[in-house]
Amino acid sequence: MLYRKMPKTGDNLSILGFGCMRLPVKEDGSIDEERATMQLRYAIDHGVNYVDTAWPYHGGQSEPFVGRALADGYREKVRLATKLPSWLIEKREDMDTFLDAQLAKLQTDRIDYYLVHALVGELWDNVEKLGVADFLDKAKADGRIRNAGFSFHGAGEDFGRIVDAYDWDFCQIQYNFLDEKNQAGTKGLLYAASKGLGVIIMEPLRGGNLTRNVPPAVQEIWDEAPVKRTPAEWALRWIWNHPDVTVVLSGMNDESHIRENIRVAGEAYPHSLNEAELQLVQRVEKKYRELLKVGCTGCRYCMPCPSGVNIPLCFEEYNNLYLTGNADGEKFMYAARLGGAVALGTPEFASLCVQCGECREKCPQHLDIPMLLESVVKELEGPGFEERVAMARKAFKQC
Repeated sequence: MLYRKMPKTGDNLSILGFGCMRLPVKEDGSIDEERATMQLRYAIDHGVNYVDTAWPYHGGQSEPFVGRALADGYREKVRLATKLPSWLIEKREDMDTFLDAQLAKLQTDRIDYYLVHALVGELWDNVEKLGVADFLDKAKADGRIRNAGFSFHGAGEDFGRIVDAYDWDFCQIQYNFLDEKNQAGTKGLLYAASKGLGVIIMEPLRGGNLTRNVPPAVQEIWDEAPVKRTPAEWALRWIWNHPDVTVVLSGMNDESHIRENIRVAGEAYPHSLNEAELQLVQRVEKKYRELLKVGCTGCRYCMPCPSGVNIPLCFEEYNNLYLTGNADGEKFMYAARLGGAVALGTPEFASLCVQCGECREKCPQHLDIPMLLESVVKELEGPGFEERVAMARKAFKQC
């Protein structure tokens, strides 16, 4: 495992962090605690020392899980990060209420890296007005948190002013080879680093979209490389190639992926990709631009939908329609997965959308979700849709 120093704290952090937003789950959607605990502890045993969770992850169950999983001495082996849910803050006292509840959930007396969560310009303006600077100063002074940071999902023009508004220790941004100009982007990464902030990277694989169902046209480019690597390894190495990155978070929930990520995190030095390899990644980025229909990362901030639409899954299947080139297969999978045939649930189709706009306000990617759902309906719920739903239910033995 390679480590990089957090500029203001001096902490040596593993370049691979364990993100606890996409833990393995059981059929009923609850965390598969036994498997997730084994995965997290395996990662820690093999050098990972940064663990990231948040108030809303897994419907509020991630923090309590992490608290239990870090028992038996594991808490002292890691730097623990969680986040203040900025969108729920209505008054100054709420900040202390949430932090104290999180300390109890996590079974700890301190949060090593505490972030103001999911900031966009308007949310920052609100918590700043309510006294978040005073809250962070006092929480650091009384030892409940060690380091203060923020995670960012807003427009690039708001990033710099948030960096400049407080004496932050670190920040967390979305970054991958498709997002160099999205949100904070490369410009934000370099600006934060120039101010002495450590930079934590989230969504390095864009919610898995850079590794699942890799389009044949993209895979052909990867296959040209003399050194054979998986798409996940290429994506991670590209980020770690940037010396201003401190930690890359991975929402690891598969044992083979954890082993691969740990291996790569022992080799991925800054500036270790040569010019030919960087050009290869640029070609892949260009090809994805040609193929992707929706820039959804699967973060689920838009959920739950009041009308019952499974928005991330709708967009996943919509992108798959174009990425895989298998129209019949993807139309069937849309009918099966969104119709409740696979997960034994109720229909969650895009056509349930009533255009309320609630999701649009929550989306960190600033997608016009209602409009995009109309496109999903048009292309995946067209002629033969009811027949496909019936066929899927029959195939999965549903009545």
